[in-house]
Order: sequence, then C-alpha cells, then structure tokens
Amino acid sequence: MDEYLKMHKNKKKGFAVSPDSSNKKKILNKYLTRFMLAVIFFLASIIFTNMSDKNLLLYKEYVLTESLPFTKIKGWYEDLFGSVLPKSDNTQTVMSGKLVYKEIDDYLDGEVLTVSSKSLVNSLTSGVVVFSGEKEGYGNTVIIQGIDGADIWYGNLENVSVSLYDYLESDTIIGSTIDEHLYLVIKKDNEYIKYEDYQS
Repeated sequence: MDEYLKMHKNKKKGFAVSPDSSNKKKILNKYLTRFMLAVIFFLASIIFTNMSDKNLLLYKEYVLTESLPFTKIKGWYEDLFGSVLPKSDNTQTVMSGKLVYKEIDDYLDGEVLTVSSKSLVNSLTSGVVVFSGEKEGYGNTVIIQGIDGADIWYGNLENVSVSLYDYLESDTIIGSTIDEHLYLVIKKDNEYIKYEDYQS
C-alpha cells in the first residue's frame, strides 16, 4: 500500500517510480563503483610509473619478476566489493576434500602417495591453475596456486580436466593418476610443507 501511495505522489509531481527502480539503482551504483575503482587503480598506476624512471623500473621489476598471488587478490576483492560474477548454487561436492592413499613417502621436494591405480585426484583448495605440463621427475603436472597462498603440485597425472588459468573450487577433479603413484608438492612462502601438516 505504501508503495502505491509513493507512486501516486510521484505521478502528481510528473514522474512515476516503480518499486523495482530503487533496486535497479542500487545494482547500477554497485557496478559503477566497481568500474570507477578499477579506473582509479589504472590511472594511479600510470601516474606512479610516469613520475620517474626509478618508479618505472621498480614497477617493471616487481610485475615481471614476482609471482602475483592472484587468488589472494581475488579473495581481498570479493571481501571488499563482492563477487564479480553471480555464484551458482547448483554445484555439488564429489570428493571428500582429502586424498585417499595407502602409503606416503618423501620424494624429491615433496611426497609420493601410493593410491589406487587410475585414482581420481581432486584439488585440495580453491585456486588458480598456474602450470599444466611436464615437470622433470614428476611427469605430467598441474600446479594450483591456492587462495591460502600455497602452491600445490599434483604430478604423474593423465586425463587432466583443467586448463591454464582456470579458477577451481576446492574438491574439483583435476585428473587421474597414470598408475598407483601421485606426486604431491606443497610450497608456501618458499617452504615445503608435508601433506599431513597442510591438512591439519
């Protein structure tokens, strides 16, 4: 009733406002704010690099030599401004969140897990695929940069179902093992972490 009276008053003033228009304005303001923040960041970067050659060299050195934590940046952005894309609620968890193995031993920089032959491998955490290909000693490998800052290597894979720069939710199936060995390396802040310590 209040909405009807409000519309009626606005009609007398010469314009009509539907109940949905305030929601549309809120959504428009939300996206306009995000766009303006991106423009401000872009312009600030240009101004910073044009101030001096030293700033330009510093910017190039950092951007070209450091590995940016994309997943952390995405997490910060979503905490501050919300998700860019709407989240679908029709996802279902297929895996348990932990890798099922019979035995675990040290191997090169990480560990080798003895699993069932052709075992499905799921991602331990949400993150971005930053490498997919051959690694010496590990075979066909997928590296995922997790939202917690850890780089997780999954080696000795076949039937890889992810591509470079894909964003994966936790428990997404990555592929399957070629045989009964899964090579796993977990690295965070330039330190190697044991699988059991990472899970705890």
